Amino acid sequence: MSTHTLTTDSAEALENLYGSETFSIKTMKKYLSKTAFQKMKATIEKGGRLDPGIADEVAQAMMVWAISKGATHYTHWFQPLTDATAEKHDSFVEPDGKGGMICEFTGKSLIQGEPDASSFPSGGIRATFEARGYTAWDPTSPAFIKRTAHTATLCIPTAFCSYTGEALDKKTPLLRAMAAVSRQTTRVLNCFGIEPSVVDSNLGAEQEYFLVDRDLYLQRPDLIETGRTLFGCLPPKHQQMEDHYFGSIKERILEFMAAVDHELWALGVPAKTRHNEVAPGQFEIAPLFEPINVAVDHNVMIMDILQRQALKFNLVCLLHEKPYAGVNGSGKHNNWSLSTPELGSLLSPGKTPHSNLLFLTFLASVIQAIDRHADLLRASISKAGNDHRLGAQEAPPAIISIFLGDQLMDIIEQIKHGGARSSAGKTMMELGVDTLPVLPKDATDRNRTSPFAFTGNKFEFRAVGSSQTCAWPMAVLNTIVAETLDEVATALEPHAGAPDFEQQVMSLVTRMITSHDRILFNGNGYSEEWIAEAERRGLPNIKNTPEALAVLSRPDTVALFCKYGVLTESELLARKEVQEESYIKLIDIEAKTCLNMLQTIYAPAVAAQMTEICGTVASMQSAGIRAGLKAATDKAEKVGSLYDELLDRTAALSAAIENGCPMKEQECMLAARSTVDALEAIVDADLWPVPTYAQMLNIHSK
Repeated sequence: MSTHTLTTDSAEALENLYGSETFSIKTMKKYLSKTAFQKMKATIEKGGRLDPGIADEVAQAMMVWAISKGATHYTHWFQPLTDATAEKHDSFVEPDGKGGMICEFTGKSLIQGEPDASSFPSGGIRATFEARGYTAWDPTSPAFIKRTAHTATLCIPTAFCSYTGEALDKKTPLLRAMAAVSRQTTRVLNCFGIEPSVVDSNLGAEQEYFLVDRDLYLQRPDLIETGRTLFGCLPPKHQQMEDHYFGSIKERILEFMAAVDHELWALGVPAKTRHNEVAPGQFEIAPLFEPINVAVDHNVMIMDILQRQALKFNLVCLLHEKPYAGVNGSGKHNNWSLSTPELGSLLSPGKTPHSNLLFLTFLASVIQAIDRHADLLRASISKAGNDHRLGAQEAPPAIISIFLGDQLMDIIEQIKHGGARSSAGKTMMELGVDTLPVLPKDATDRNRTSPFAFTGNKFEFRAVGSSQTCAWPMAVLNTIVAETLDEVATALEPHAGAPDFEQQVMSLVTRMITSHDRILFNGNGYSEEWIAEAERRGLPNIKNTPEALAVLSRPDTVALFCKYGVLTESELLARKEVQEESYIKLIDIEAKTCLNMLQTIYAPAVAAQMTEICGTVASMQSAGIRAGLKAATDKAEKVGSLYDELLDRTAALSAAIENGCPMKEQECMLAARSTVDALEAIVDADLWPVPTYAQMLNIHSK
């Protein structure tokens, strides 16, 4: 199976395609003994350690299945402290000692691998000469087949740790945070007399991205080196007509989206939605809800497949948060909830949310967690690319706040003033046309300017950057919610089963809401009034990554992660150091790319324009032509003045790079950009050396 193109449009073909490239529960049942299958199924669905007694059988079955899919190699696929994945391939082939070979894959090889850990970012946990690291199989995330045109590789999702046991990856703290919030949620549910079989934290991650023609991309060193344009003017028409959003999808793009969907479905990724986004050249793909660790793995796979499939259509997928200045950036909207198989979402209000004590308890817990740790949540989404996006165009502001909608805000106000007695329900909406149906109208609107919005039975964390993995923001969210649920359980456990239990619950919910209602805001997050109001409320407005990361080394933050077993102090401080280093390195790469383009691309182009204009002026003067002479001379003056300015700003940027000051480098890059963009508006189009925004934002059909 070299492609995933459907040969028929039947439901059977779709069903056979879905998950066909994963070692899923369905696949395991075919390849494992009944006993081994039941133990694997219990580990996946209920957690707990895998019985080591079945490791060899599982490994053998996985190898046989992978080889049947054309795989010759396997890899422990992991997520180091970058926003990328890592893999080292080993073949199944072993010499048989008789001049031949056999295929072998043991339980030990499945459960544990040993990639070199010396060159991955570690934040000081490991020295360069200390090379040993280990990968550990995560059986709750299905192994899968990764294909190229002529190869197939078995990818085994794993955690990654150092020789001394510290987590060196994004998955390990996420799994720990999932366990922490599950434990505390179970305690709270027990207070209500509920014994859940399992508590899941769930995620549905909407992924925004841009596409650009590959031929144009290859002419933009800034896109190649940094993922964003360091220069460029907005064209007369970009997104202001609002005609791209949900617009008709061009054939070439639709073919690309279909190829992405088919590959994802084969890998068991529940890709559901595809559409044009607001900016021209911008699109979105959204999967259905899944357990968080699986959803995180799937989102990383989505990013990889978007980029690989784009190349097949002579396109390049841009995952940077702000590839083009002045138009919408790209985010990754993290739809999050807690649930149990018996109850569904614990954030589902029901028909009468004002009297739904369980819902109100979890709602108040989230409100308290976000208000108490808004700065920590802000730090979890901090990176250079997202600094350009937050607060710009459609992106949520850098101020963390919660949108609840009119229905829940009304209940909140009732609670604060003596108790909730009613809930606004759905109404019916007549459209004034007999042939159109009467529509049920939700009790609450949506607010896309909110960083953390309630959307029916879940919260949508909209501020996560498009190039990030969801692992760290979700680990932080689960940890801070676990802390509040711990406090709730501790407060309620003495009253569980008592006659005044409901009264105690309502009293606790009231205190939590009253103490933390400053984080609630239903209005326009883009407005200047909100910035002033947020400051009055004492909400943090953290505008850049270096400022945001300071919270990670605070004693209370260290204590929080240590208490719930999510990160040790050294692991947490390592992440802070890695994020800081990444920020500094990226700004340095941008500055050096900017300088190189100024010196080798833009300055020669402007010099060529000056030469051409001066030649024209000289020829006109020699021929005694006066008509048009002033226009040519004026253009020469304008271009020449900007040329002088360009050289001055090039020198300033060079000095900033020499001094190694990221903030000064950014300041000099912005100044140089303003000069280059002014030149773009007046230099002859045939002399302009790089593709313009007008060319890149409008993707041709072929």
